[in-house]
Amino acid sequence: MSDPFVVIGGDAAGMSAASKAKREDPERDVIVFEKGEWVSYAACGMPYYVKGDVEDLEDLVAMTAETFREERDVDLRTGHEVVEIDPEREVVAVEADGDRFEQPYGHLLVATGARAIEPPFDGLDREGVFTIHDMDEADAIERYVREHDLETAAIVGGGYVGIEMAEALSAHGISVDLYEMLPHVLQPFGEAVADVVEDHLREQGVTLHLETAVSGFSGDDRVERVHLEDGDEPADVAIVGVGVTPNVELAADAGVEVGETGAIATDEYGRTNLESVFAAGDCAEARHVVTDEPDHVPLALTANRAGRAIGETVIGSPTPVGGIAGTAIVKAFDLGAARTGLLDEERAREVGFDPVSVTITAATRAHYYPGGADLTVTLVADREDGTLLGGSVVGREGAKRIDTVATALEAGMTVTDLQNADLAYAPPFSPVWDPILTAAKVLSGKLE
Repeated sequence: MSDPFVVIGGDAAGMSAASKAKREDPERDVIVFEKGEWVSYAACGMPYYVKGDVEDLEDLVAMTAETFREERDVDLRTGHEVVEIDPEREVVAVEADGDRFEQPYGHLLVATGARAIEPPFDGLDREGVFTIHDMDEADAIERYVREHDLETAAIVGGGYVGIEMAEALSAHGISVDLYEMLPHVLQPFGEAVADVVEDHLREQGVTLHLETAVSGFSGDDRVERVHLEDGDEPADVAIVGVGVTPNVELAADAGVEVGETGAIATDEYGRTNLESVFAAGDCAEARHVVTDEPDHVPLALTANRAGRAIGETVIGSPTPVGGIAGTAIVKAFDLGAARTGLLDEERAREVGFDPVSVTITAATRAHYYPGGADLTVTLVADREDGTLLGGSVVGREGAKRIDTVATALEAGMTVTDLQNADLAYAPPFSPVWDPILTAAKVLSGKLE
């Protein structure tokens, strides 16, 4: 076996890289080691499986292990855990079924992903307390909800997972309390988005406990209470969704450099400080297109795109993994909320910008056309040269308009450039001045 391309991790980044490398060079040996049984699955869809919108857990699998093996000729080995990387000898040590063996590599991709943060809560291991970051966890939550008569739920964390799981559990008739230790939910989306989302969550019956820290859980056979600094509240089920941390330990032990973000440092091609070792996905940093600094924003497109690029690079066609703007969107019951770029004005000042922002609310369709809704748009720009820095949107329709802002960031456009963009208009889709254009127009006037 000559110059094999070995991949650690069988989800988005790993399987994208393996598939691309094998497609471009069918003679290349491509081996993927995945310690679990699930590969190439849509983690973002797990709350909708718990809710019941997705009927079968297997529906979240983009491509089965058998398809990779039989149709793409990738040597995919599930139930195989890489436990050591030896960069000097260019081998990895693998454990499976109680045995241990070594596998040489010519190029190695570390795509070990991230894991849910588990705070030091008392009772975190109690039955009925869950995190949700992999398929087995999603399956366990769905089964627990289905098999128990649950009245109350405690959700710890007001980020993507917390908001989506509030909707999922509410759909089962469970009363939801959401606990967030910060002043607002969806903190990276900015206050304008948070205010709208918080009001809507309350309208949907979710009880918000903002600036409230959780210390643990208790109960006899299973969870019954969530403990706070000033007392406790009932909880028949608890979801802890306070973020993720990159799985870097395996790579770091081998001498791979970890960046200031806590994720693996890479260059524009996804290469680490070790010449033959690459990293991609939720375990790796990427360059932010606004700050031009390393950042860690674990999202699906970033992982897929970087894996695909590395697959090309290792077969001899160097391909940059691309930058990121932190573009994200989340469904909060009947609302869509989205963000991109640099919204935090304090952070913007830290990296050398003089930020100016506006927030406007405008209709998503012509005023006379039925079915429209208000969309709240925030844009941030640099006072000195008008360069667009970031934006957010929230409303009952139109949240995907954030993609216009993300594209403008990637292109390095100014607010005036965005204001002059020739966006489509027809009454069923937009007013003459799209809400994004209106926000750009108002911000441009503020910069004059």
